[in-house]
Amino acid sequence: MIVEVLQNVFSWQVLLAIFAGVSAGIAIGAMPGLTSTMGIALLMPLTFKFEPQVGMMLLIGEFVGGIYGGSITAILINTPGTSSAAATTLDGFPMTKRGEAGRALGISTIASATGGMISGLMLVFIAPTLASMALKFSAPETFALAFFGISIISSISANSLTKGLISGLLGLMVSLIGMDNISGYSRFTFGSIFLMNGLSFIPVLVGLFAMSQCLTSVEELMVNNSIDTKSLKRAKISMKDFLKILPTAIRAGITGTFIGIVPGAGGDISAFVSYDMEKRLSKHPELFGTGIPEGIAAPEASNNGTTGGALIPLLTLGIPGDSNTAVLLGALMMYNLTPGPQLFVENAVTVKTLFVGFFIANFVMLTLGLSNVKNFVKIVNIPKQVLVPIVMVLCVIGSFAINTNFDDVIVMFVAGIVGYVLSKGGFPLSPIVLALILGPMAEGNFRRSLVMSHGSYSIFFTRPIAATFIFIALISLFWPIIKTAVKQIKQARMSK
Repeated sequence: MIVEVLQNVFSWQVLLAIFAGVSAGIAIGAMPGLTSTMGIALLMPLTFKFEPQVGMMLLIGEFVGGIYGGSITAILINTPGTSSAAATTLDGFPMTKRGEAGRALGISTIASATGGMISGLMLVFIAPTLASMALKFSAPETFALAFFGISIISSISANSLTKGLISGLLGLMVSLIGMDNISGYSRFTFGSIFLMNGLSFIPVLVGLFAMSQCLTSVEELMVNNSIDTKSLKRAKISMKDFLKILPTAIRAGITGTFIGIVPGAGGDISAFVSYDMEKRLSKHPELFGTGIPEGIAAPEASNNGTTGGALIPLLTLGIPGDSNTAVLLGALMMYNLTPGPQLFVENAVTVKTLFVGFFIANFVMLTLGLSNVKNFVKIVNIPKQVLVPIVMVLCVIGSFAINTNFDDVIVMFVAGIVGYVLSKGGFPLSPIVLALILGPMAEGNFRRSLVMSHGSYSIFFTRPIAATFIFIALISLFWPIIKTAVKQIKQARMSK
């Protein structure tokens, strides 16, 4: 079987499919609004007549490359190409503004490959065990996970906890727009049919980060205040940087894999969770948000770790871990490969080919990323008079392409104006994104949990996993206050 697997993996058709998939994924992931999910959906019709291992490796390669590609524009122009790269902007763009774009991209590439390969190892060796853990997550556990994610707002609120909480509350309020999934009651729709399904997340994300950054760039052009690009090419990742980010990348990769196996979680949540975890473990948490290697490595290793994690419940249970694997599920069924325990018995060679191909896809991503750092950095050298209109056009295309609805373009522009005003006022934008992602997830599972318990809140505290997440979330939410109080007590004792 091993010989047959190696023959499949190293055939020129499979290798070409992996290379093409990763390349397309990086290009699509770097474009604001054009998500990796959309890329997989666009490529899938091209694979109808391919052999199963060739077609699946093309799509998996796009999956791997798409998640990484989002970090490129997040670092260079403060515009996350994918939602899972939103956390990367926190330290990636500040590093670019210091003239260290090449270094930041190198850190992102190595961390992404590390996280992906760690998830690949766990996919190969402990997939059934991890998948059984995913089965233990029902509504109470998923709510607790979402609540824990929301509690991270206190950690990503930059210099002002109050402004961060306000941004988070704004995001939660926006997430309530639309029809209640349980009662069917319309909320904040103002009679608009478009708002019945709520606001699409991608146009809001593109507006908050990309369009608001475009407006900021226009302002910088007016006052002649732009990024110094003289030293961009000289900044490269060093061995010291590699050794510094390696422990972070390993921890974040493991975290991302575990979060990836939870259906509905995905790289968006894992990136922020790992960022928060590294900030709390750091000896210099005050430097996070100013442009440090760990602040890039943590979210990038984590969101790439979810790629392998999301494949675990897909292949072993037939349950998609996120939107990307939901499309991959359709591709598997197209090839008459029914996910589940029997897949590993009846199509063992194909499954193991996918496992090995997943590692190769991460290696190709690492190679393409490091070899093209200089080319990526040239984006920053493009005159803003040229770059800003191009980004604006991509914002419009990306927002419209989600649902082919021009109303989404209007939402994107409104979100851009709101993001610009908030950023000028010192309000962080990341808590809004986090709340938009987790708000519906928390509300829906909270109410389902109460239905399961006939209205009793004890269900969140009698189930071990849910109770653990809620306990950690409360500590995380109030940690800045506790930390300040402890510091004041120590200072009072020292003054005596």
